[in-house]
Amino acid sequence: MSAGIVIVGGGQAACQLAASLRQMGYEGVLKMFTEEHHLPYQRPPLSKDFLKSTSSSDAVQLRPPGFYSSIGCEVRTGLRVERIDRNRKSLEFANGETVAYGKLVLATGARARTLSGAQSNGVSIHYLRTVDDANTLREALGGARQLAILGAGYVGMEVAASAAQRGIAVSVFEAATRVMQRSVGPHISGVVQALHAEHGVRLHLGSSIESIRAGASGSARIVIEAGHAGTFEADALVVGIGADPNMELAAQAGLDCGRAIRVDANCQTSDPEIFAIGDCTEQTQSPYGVDLRLESVQNAIDQAKCAAAALAEKPAPASAVPWFWSDQYDHRIQVAGVFLPSDEVLVRPCVSQDGSSLRQSVWYLRGNRVAAVETIDAPEEFMVAKMLIKNASKVAPERLADTSLPVQALLQAA
Repeated sequence: MSAGIVIVGGGQAACQLAASLRQMGYEGVLKMFTEEHHLPYQRPPLSKDFLKSTSSSDAVQLRPPGFYSSIGCEVRTGLRVERIDRNRKSLEFANGETVAYGKLVLATGARARTLSGAQSNGVSIHYLRTVDDANTLREALGGARQLAILGAGYVGMEVAASAAQRGIAVSVFEAATRVMQRSVGPHISGVVQALHAEHGVRLHLGSSIESIRAGASGSARIVIEAGHAGTFEADALVVGIGADPNMELAAQAGLDCGRAIRVDANCQTSDPEIFAIGDCTEQTQSPYGVDLRLESVQNAIDQAKCAAAALAEKPAPASAVPWFWSDQYDHRIQVAGVFLPSDEVLVRPCVSQDGSSLRQSVWYLRGNRVAAVETIDAPEEFMVAKMLIKNASKVAPERLADTSLPVQALLQAA
């Protein structure tokens, strides 16, 4: 492969792929092209500590600039790929340049889902996906007294916590009847709602936004018509209503796409010369047997390692348990596995040395096997549950409910 491996994208998955390829002994040409003007960086801190700090964009870089040259990976930023020519095995860039590839890896990620122009009515809306977005939002929060957030998922609730900690009055509008409805079950959702209410965040659940418009003449304020919730004004508006995969390039090239770019267990697309990893992919997750698009650091890293093994002709790594986390205020929410509505649900309170009432875990059982877990401030329970999920271990519900038993005892009984 004289043309080597070419990576399109510059996020967590792309960075991990480059590192893993070299670690696995790949010695060929390695190139990375990203549309952003930054080297690969971490996205999770953007809605958390980054919004509360004055640190520069360099603080969230995944690797120092010298790392890429040290492993022989050419990285070029600010370049947009317009087209994949599968017949010629080449990429065509917006600047007219073409680059050949031996194997191609798409790590194009996802973008923030936007409101339609009709709904925004010319109002300046903040989205949070890139470090540039975060810099702009951080600047806006510096002069804001009241913040409105549309969407109560991970991003919305993390931004709400960060803003509230900066002393900003926060109102969150969510069409669903509870927060983080697509991410956690009702119990943890209720705990998170109560946590935000304690910090003064106003939650308007089951609210549909009818219109968004600028304030009175000469005013920078935003007016939000929220149906039965009433009319609200804010100094800044953040929209966090999900993300859409960047799969247009793959679709134009004729690759198999569904909700995202479809890949097999090795992260290979319908074209054997092209792989895809990270937030832009849809993959059948074992042992769940369903196609999932997982937006998480863990999935990006695991898929990058999997693709690297296939490209370097090394044994495939063991399949990993999907897991996610969210930091809100001084608490950490961790989720592992995928639960179904039919699962048996068991709440296990945890003994807390500092007396925190939030420390607890919610276990989802399927035929007495642990299918998923949600925890707050309970890292030991989270790690034990991950092992039980990975090993498809059976756990007697009565033992799980017995809080006099240390959680590690569940591993001994499995």
